[in-house]
Amino acid sequence: MRLRYNYRVYPGAPQRRALARAFGCARAVWNDCLRARKEAHEAGLPYVKSAELSTTHITRAKRTEERAWLAEVSAVVLQQSLRDLDAAYKNFFDSVKGRHKGRKVAPPRYKSKKDTRQSIRLNTNAFSLQPGGTVYVAKVGNIKVKWSRPLPAAPTSLTVTKDSAGRYFMSFTVDTDPDHLPELDTEVGIDLGLSTFAVLSDGTRVGSPKFLRRAEKKLKRLQKDLSGKAKGSKNRAKSRTRVARQHARVADRRRDWHHKASTRIIRDNQAVYVEDLAVSGLARTRLAKSVHDAGWTQFVNMLKYKAIKHGRHFGKIGRFEPTSQVCSACGVKDGPKPLHIRQWTCRACGTLHDRDDNASKNTLAAGRADRLNASQSAGKTRPKVPAQRVEAGSHPDGRDDRGRESPAPKPRSTSKAGCRCGCGSCRGRGHTTSRRTPGRTLDP
Repeated sequence: MRLRYNYRVYPGAPQRRALARAFGCARAVWNDCLRARKEAHEAGLPYVKSAELSTTHITRAKRTEERAWLAEVSAVVLQQSLRDLDAAYKNFFDSVKGRHKGRKVAPPRYKSKKDTRQSIRLNTNAFSLQPGGTVYVAKVGNIKVKWSRPLPAAPTSLTVTKDSAGRYFMSFTVDTDPDHLPELDTEVGIDLGLSTFAVLSDGTRVGSPKFLRRAEKKLKRLQKDLSGKAKGSKNRAKSRTRVARQHARVADRRRDWHHKASTRIIRDNQAVYVEDLAVSGLARTRLAKSVHDAGWTQFVNMLKYKAIKHGRHFGKIGRFEPTSQVCSACGVKDGPKPLHIRQWTCRACGTLHDRDDNASKNTLAAGRADRLNASQSAGKTRPKVPAQRVEAGSHPDGRDDRGRESPAPKPRSTSKAGCRCGCGSCRGRGHTTSRRTPGRTLDP
């Protein structure tokens, strides 16, 4: 499997200037190639191939006075920028043709030096790990890295990024084998919420840390200070960086908490089931700030990739599953309930339910059912025995499997309840029978 390992790096002043040149050259190649393809499309010309763009906008452009500064950075940076543009176009075309899952993908856009995130991508020809713990980047130098954990294998690619807070990171792509944990017998369903972040079907309740709400007071002061600075001034740029650092601190705390919570759940359970929430829709309601502060999508994505990494099962149930309406004790659907009702009593069996606990139990039951249906359809749980050529009692000569003659069918009789088949339960309406096919027997 392919994983990414992210590390904080601390380049010196000359290295920061070299990285700024690399960011600018990669952005110029992206914009030039994107402009060429857009102009060809508007003129009705065929799609411009990558080989032609590489020749005209990289190789030949270095020899011109306008783009001579492209030779100051590694050629790998420029080629990878063109490959990233090809990947963006491919995702857009797949989305238009319906081959891309998820939301619609917009066409590539021009990049700006004022974007909050700048990045370059390198392959193994343009970087190497040094014995002293530094990373050598072509035409940049040895950059100091804060190794929070060792790499499990040799990296195949490297992405250097600068975020809005002015911090630099290196992201290594590593191909490694899954690290399977010992199998367990426990399975859990998770109901995600706002006041309580997660309620597990085993009764565990995970409180919501609300990192953004706790940092609102300081953010309010920093943003008020930012609004008083003149636009375009250096003081405004410094104030904007302080606001960005505070937001980055909140995001880092949330991400670290999500990692710890998701790792604990994956380690303690063999199968994890969650509900497919419409986060983008909930983010357009009055609960938008709380929904973004919870970070459900990031948490669910962590559960998914960690389940694959450690040999666990991860499943999503449909977002229209009535987990809050169905009684987990008797299975009766009690109807929709407003959000302020946190406890309710089943009208069929009289069980008192906590809304979140009941939803987590129903999520577990629905996830198990979906997994069982999927495994049966894939042929994983059916016994691998040859199917019967003929069905029991269906010989054309009127004999059964032992060679005995089958008894004559009994004539239909009508009971007092109006039953035509003699069972006394269908009340004259008859039974719904299944068409028997050779090779299958119907259960009694």
